[in-house]
Amino acid sequence: MDYNISKRVIQIAPSGIRAFFDLVLGMKDVISLGVGEPDFVAPWHVREKAIDSLEQGFTSYTSNKGMPELRKQIVHSLKSRYNLKYDFEEEVLITVGVSEGLDLAARAILNPGDKVLVPEPIYVSYAPVVELAGGKAVLLKTDIDSGFKITPALVDKACKAGVKALMINYPCNPTGTSYTKEELMALAKVIKKNKLIVISDEVYDELTYDFQHTPLASLQGMKDHVVYLNGFSKSYAMTGFRIGWVCGPAEIVGAMTKIHQYTILCAPITGQIAAQEALKNSHHEVQQMKKEYKRRRNYIVAALNDIGLNCHMPEGAFYVFPSIKSTGETSMDFAQNLLKQQKVALVPGVAFGSSCEGYVRISYASSYDNLKEAILRIQNYLKR
Repeated sequence: MDYNISKRVIQIAPSGIRAFFDLVLGMKDVISLGVGEPDFVAPWHVREKAIDSLEQGFTSYTSNKGMPELRKQIVHSLKSRYNLKYDFEEEVLITVGVSEGLDLAARAILNPGDKVLVPEPIYVSYAPVVELAGGKAVLLKTDIDSGFKITPALVDKACKAGVKALMINYPCNPTGTSYTKEELMALAKVIKKNKLIVISDEVYDELTYDFQHTPLASLQGMKDHVVYLNGFSKSYAMTGFRIGWVCGPAEIVGAMTKIHQYTILCAPITGQIAAQEALKNSHHEVQQMKKEYKRRRNYIVAALNDIGLNCHMPEGAFYVFPSIKSTGETSMDFAQNLLKQQKVALVPGVAFGSSCEGYVRISYASSYDNLKEAILRIQNYLKR
């Protein structure tokens, strides 16, 4: 029977990350440095709050927009940390992870054929989300020499072809690249000049190591240009709770809420209650996790460079993106052979875009001992 599947869906390739990790299933003694998930668990008081909410019978729907208490807490946090002000009623939406927020933002602002600038390397869902919403992804290719950063000149040049929006993720998955306030201010000038809407995914904001994270929306004149995405998965080690949030212009958030009403209804109440506890009382745990991630980052960057794999110093998140061009292998061959011969799993760069050939993504959200053993195995593979 011919089901006549949507052409848009047929044209979208499956996730390169998941396709590769199907190979890992069932293998023993593998050191997995591939999946982008904290190796910590959510703080106990957060888990306890979730358990307590269930015992008290909080198992109902919430408002489509999310619990007012959580939206108010997010607004309060942004004001106290960044002097960034939002109306919790009209400008905040609680989503099922940042992934849903990304999808909703694309569908809310794009008409068929609208162009969206997407930096590369970038997380695997960005370009597909644009295409599924009927838009056209215009790739902004970066490399290790620039620290994988887009520049005002690169954005401005791309806008000459007529562009509606820019998607940006910082600190970035897969490169760990982030931007200083001065770099963001330079980008902001070009964004305002070209009247772009920016979908800014800042879910790794708390995991910025060498300077203070600056939300793009907090810069002068930028709030009306930015759909600001964030959540609890990475910094709070709450991936399974699936709670993200969106702040932005009321008109855009309202459109996103309309789609959310018909497709998701609301984020899980248990996760929202846990998120309130996390935002209120987890500063110490977040800082401890951040301290350990930074220690691991410093080790693995130095170790990779020592064994001959050129690796830039990421400013945040928990990924490194070293070049494996010196091996003469494709990123897929390198990853597959390393897995088979040394039982180390990482992600081939091509999963993050065609321009990422010659790189691999390594997650250092793994124990320090695992990282040391993985480096030894990678070094053994390089010698062979």
